[in-house]
Amino acid sequence: MSKPFVVIVGRTNVGKSTLFNRIVGSHTAIVEDIPNVTRDRNYMEAEWEGKAFVAVDTGGFYPEPVDDIFMQAREQALFAIEEADVIIHLLDAKEGLTPADIDLAQTLRASGKTVLWVVNKIDGPTRENRLYDFYKLGVDELLPVSAATGYEFSELMDKIVSLLPSASKEEKGHPKIAIVGKPNVGKSTLVNALLGKQRMIVSPIPGTTRDSVDSICTYYKKKYLIIDTAGIRRKSRTGLSVERFSVVRAIKSIERCEVALIVLDSTEGINEQDQKIAGIVESYGKGAIFLLNKWDIIPDPETNYKKLLSEVERKMWSLNYAPVITTSGIEKKRITKIFPVIDEIIAERKKRINTAEMNRLMKNILSSVPLPLHRGKQVKIFYMTQVQTEPPSFVIFSNHPESLKEPYLRYIEKSIRRNFSFKGTPIRIYKKVRS
Repeated sequence: MSKPFVVIVGRTNVGKSTLFNRIVGSHTAIVEDIPNVTRDRNYMEAEWEGKAFVAVDTGGFYPEPVDDIFMQAREQALFAIEEADVIIHLLDAKEGLTPADIDLAQTLRASGKTVLWVVNKIDGPTRENRLYDFYKLGVDELLPVSAATGYEFSELMDKIVSLLPSASKEEKGHPKIAIVGKPNVGKSTLVNALLGKQRMIVSPIPGTTRDSVDSICTYYKKKYLIIDTAGIRRKSRTGLSVERFSVVRAIKSIERCEVALIVLDSTEGINEQDQKIAGIVESYGKGAIFLLNKWDIIPDPETNYKKLLSEVERKMWSLNYAPVITTSGIEKKRITKIFPVIDEIIAERKKRINTAEMNRLMKNILSSVPLPLHRGKQVKIFYMTQVQTEPPSFVIFSNHPESLKEPYLRYIEKSIRRNFSFKGTPIRIYKKVRS
């Protein structure tokens, strides 16, 4: 199920990032700090009163100064109108109403989207008289808040979640496959090859595909929902607003899918942007397959395959469970090999190991790698059990879980994979205290 998006828009320095940080810092859903994923994310899963959503801070998409403040406002409005389920138009109580605020508000109101008009930097009841100036926008309700101190924050969050639509249920019965990758790696050509027809506009110009497009693909009478995703661009190269926010559109596609096909350009090798995309797939707990595309133009394939495989293992080490397939969208090479692997990964994601088997494995691990001491006391693991599938998730119960550091958990994960495979899917291991 796809989570609704709450997008914060407004001119510069009104406190968008401060509000975003407060929203995602309160009742935040589990979003791992995955290696190779930048920590200054402008999107993050959040939760309030049991309702989950994705918060988006548009301010973070403007690392460089934008001279034309009206152009910036229009770009933010365009993005919000296209992508958001609820829009927060953040205003600055200290500066008062500005022409840029009015211009943005008119665009948002004309869209017909759900918009909350929120006035920031109101630190207490005595400051609420600053709201009056903003009624010139012609809105029925203004919500005061202080993103810095938290004044009226709970009331704002209650209002937001009351307006969120229910998470949409995807079409049942068809495995959902997202095609992701940086621009110009051949995603749309691959989709055309998978579908056997010219479904996407294919161009050598990076960023031709700007929206996520769904298509039904049939392989041996089995249907798959293929989601072709807009290419994820480096921030420094983004220009048009539709490309500036393509990362968020890709996130929507990744969130919806069961397995992501991470398309890499074999002729270029792996760069930081490839690593970031893979990290997003990992952070959402999705199955993954690496496709080394454009293999038809690779000289000396045998030697270069070993070289590229080594590069994948080194630079994508956090996804070392993901299979690697060489493909050519243009010549349709090894396209049919993808589907059996997809089916295998989906089955692995749904696999459940009973507690007795997990504890036998845990006993073997403990006999080969002793537990560390915790302040001179013996650390004990009482048992480990699987608590969830898609992705497979395990909980270890210990008297001192804080002593189970990342290297030990990685060793446990390797042991789980050695015994039970879980090919192509991330594994989550959590720790809980039990005296």
